[in-house]
Amino acid sequence: MQVGAPFQDGAHGEAPSASIRLTALDGLRGVAAMVVVLHHLYLVAVPLLKATGGTSPGSAYWWISNTPLKALSAGSEAVMVFFVLSGLVVALPALGNKGFSWSGFLSGRFVRLYLPVWASLAIGTMLIWLSPRDHSAVTHGSWVDNTNATSIAVDTLLQQASLTMHSFNVNNALWSLRWEIIFSVLLPLFIALAVAVRRHWLIALVAAFTLCVVGDFTTADALLYLPVFFIGTLMAVRLDAIKKWAVHRQLRGRQRLWRQRMSGIVLVGGSLLLITANWLAKPMTGSGTVAGIVLGGLAVLGAAGLVLSAIVVPFVRGALESRGFQWLGRVSFSLYLVHVPIIATLTFLLGDGNWLLIAALTVPIALLTAWGFHWLIERPSHRLARRTTEGVARRIERFRTRQA
Repeated sequence: MQVGAPFQDGAHGEAPSASIRLTALDGLRGVAAMVVVLHHLYLVAVPLLKATGGTSPGSAYWWISNTPLKALSAGSEAVMVFFVLSGLVVALPALGNKGFSWSGFLSGRFVRLYLPVWASLAIGTMLIWLSPRDHSAVTHGSWVDNTNATSIAVDTLLQQASLTMHSFNVNNALWSLRWEIIFSVLLPLFIALAVAVRRHWLIALVAAFTLCVVGDFTTADALLYLPVFFIGTLMAVRLDAIKKWAVHRQLRGRQRLWRQRMSGIVLVGGSLLLITANWLAKPMTGSGTVAGIVLGGLAVLGAAGLVLSAIVVPFVRGALESRGFQWLGRVSFSLYLVHVPIIATLTFLLGDGNWLLIAALTVPIALLTAWGFHWLIERPSHRLARRTTEGVARRIERFRTRQA
């Protein structure tokens, strides 16, 4: 869903110069998609990095895993940004819209998500058939070895196409789309709850964070992921308040520009620190510990902070609205869907010991493929989704009119 249209402040709207546009969220989505690509390339590189340099401070693995550089490959955390964004932009059209058709929305949403997913599975299946995969080419127990199929059966492919499975070995990235579907179905409940607690947003935010931590600790995925969407929905419900706060900062910032910039830097830097807190502390806390899980949960707050930064911090908003980031945002969904089959194919073909070559090939191939996928698959799917939404809404309205 594009979020480029400005959202005015209602009957007492601000002057045009003070309006807050949400085009920057498209750019943020593009950055998050690129981070996910780098994350999967990082997973390809990890076995060799550990084998050749170890994991101690100063090693190559340590530099890219346990320092602020981890923000460049924090893939799971980038997906949290996706979830917050979805909670925000998917909820917005339904808020304050008395004529909103839930049946139309859900029908169109299914078309919008499933058609590109099926196309990505077709690409993944084709690559498996065209380029035989041998487990001996990759490190035993690695991400490529454990989560990417070397063959595919029709029944398994159909199950993955339904987005009801917990894991996906034709296109590993599809796990998050399962939660997008679940959130879409539950959206009315999310909006109702967000509206109910909108005045107590801080308590709601703490509760959502707590549920995420409990979900991670108990391996209850619903508790881990669904509250992240809720945070985005809560931001949508409070968007007017967020915009007014941002405009107030801008008006004050004209007199204290240095203070405005410094507060923006603190918000962005603090959000990135929360995103990477678990990785930075991992040499001390280890994996699976209570401290590690709590620190990992902070990434949810960091994701929300980055989304907030894209809305209210002028220099962040300006950068994300630039042509390059906007293009990346435009193809972000396509990039997310096509990059894993490409990485897996190249890794099985070249061996994970050649991770630098794999990375050098993956980035341009994935971006080019994403561009083609966007024009050939995603855009037509989006148009069909809009027609489906409108068509179903009209039919429902006609049915209600006849029944009245």
